[in-house]
Amino acid sequence: MSDHLPPRTSARRPLPARTAFATRTALAGAAAALALTLAACGSPAATSGAGDGHNGHSHAGASSAASGGAHAGHDMPGMTAATPGGPAGGAGLASEQNGYRLTPVSDTLPAGVPAAYRFTITGPDGAPVTAFAVEQTKRLHFYAVRADLTGFQHLHPEMAADGGWTAPLDALAPGDWRLYASFTPDSGPGKGAGLVLSRPVKVPGTAGPAPTAAATGSAGVDGYTVTVDGAPTAGAAAALKVTVTKDGAPVTDLQPYLESYAHLTAFHTGDLAFAHLHPETRAEGATGGPTLPFHAELPAAGDWQLFLQFQTAGTLHTAAVTLRVAG
Repeated sequence: MSDHLPPRTSARRPLPARTAFATRTALAGAAAALALTLAACGSPAATSGAGDGHNGHSHAGASSAASGGAHAGHDMPGMTAATPGGPAGGAGLASEQNGYRLTPVSDTLPAGVPAAYRFTITGPDGAPVTAFAVEQTKRLHFYAVRADLTGFQHLHPEMAADGGWTAPLDALAPGDWRLYASFTPDSGPGKGAGLVLSRPVKVPGTAGPAPTAAATGSAGVDGYTVTVDGAPTAGAAAALKVTVTKDGAPVTDLQPYLESYAHLTAFHTGDLAFAHLHPETRAEGATGGPTLPFHAELPAAGDWQLFLQFQTAGTLHTAAVTLRVAG
């Protein structure tokens, strides 16, 4: 628009009183409608989506609940993670998020012998958190894995009255490790929001890296063969089918473990980003198998190491399967 427009010479004629009142009423109604629209668009539900609940990242369990998925209401912290290189907290790679902090007694552990890893979870007020929601029968799930994705451990430590936790780790090989605590506060500002926090730990000594298995989608353990079928794409929901066989025959005597017939945890090769994959069904009987459906949302392309835990005859087995995720 030109800055040199001629001045207006005609004055605006006043509106009759009745017309002016009607105009003011219409304008007020339009303004109110606009305000309601803006409020709805700016609300947390509108901006973050119904699936939010994991620290700003879409929670696959919640989105599946909206669509009627079988795993609805069966959520576990860490189901989804931020793309490696993005917000580290969402991938379980931060020690502090939303005011909650994982604080260990020590950042080193001895090599070759069982060790107790002691830590606390403190809240936004700086005090130890002592109220935790039960997720898959446990108040806290604790994981350990070495940088080369060997030595996986999944524990359920006990909490002392003062909020201190002690995770009884099996002997660790020398190298760089990362330890994860997965939990949901049951009080305070973070009540109901699942978190996965982790810390690096140094185990002194010399150890060469172990190569990750080829991404064949299959692995053996204790005479069993575990096969993972599916073609996940980074950032998209996908269905995975896990099948357990032994000597070529389907295994149908899988026992319930953490409310399902198997538990599946994934770590991204290289940065150790964390993801928990949800079983689509709960354990409804004394035994199950051989096929187990899982819901997966793996956020980054590349190789993911999947650790499948299942139980037969009172013995827990852990199979490590490498799965390739497309970009």
